[in-house]
Amino acid sequence: MNTETYISNLNQLLSSYQIHYQNLRSLHWNVKGRAFFELHLKYEELYTRSLEIIDELAERILSIGEVPLSRFSEYAKTSKIHENEIIKDGSTGVQYILDAQLSLLEQEKEILAQSDEKDDEGTHSLMSDLIGEKEKLNWMFKSWLEH
Repeated sequence: MNTETYISNLNQLLSSYQIHYQNLRSLHWNVKGRAFFELHLKYEELYTRSLEIIDELAERILSIGEVPLSRFSEYAKTSKIHENEIIKDGSTGVQYILDAQLSLLEQEKEILAQSDEKDDEGTHSLMSDLIGEKEKLNWMFKSWLEH
């Protein structure tokens, strides 16, 4: 695999997180119903963590000598996650998160394998940490949806 493809995949993951971040903000602002208090807090926790991951990804791209995407027009074109319409229902919001996390997880696993090929230990470590975190969260979201 060539370096251009590798960086393109890292930038696609960065873009996906940027769109996901904004979708999470929208969920936080617009949630209604009986689960409002718990979801309002959870959505805030998730968008705060997503913002940290965005920064880690951009700095990782920079640390390997490349340039991260930084314009929303680029994110919209590149992201595997699309902007949501406004979601007010808690179950619909949590289902969105689970679906988005599965998309992010797929991208992270692909980059994990590529980082081995590129002998890029820093990216490998970051992807490994993100995968473990997401697998645990996905179990929790699936459990919440079963209520």
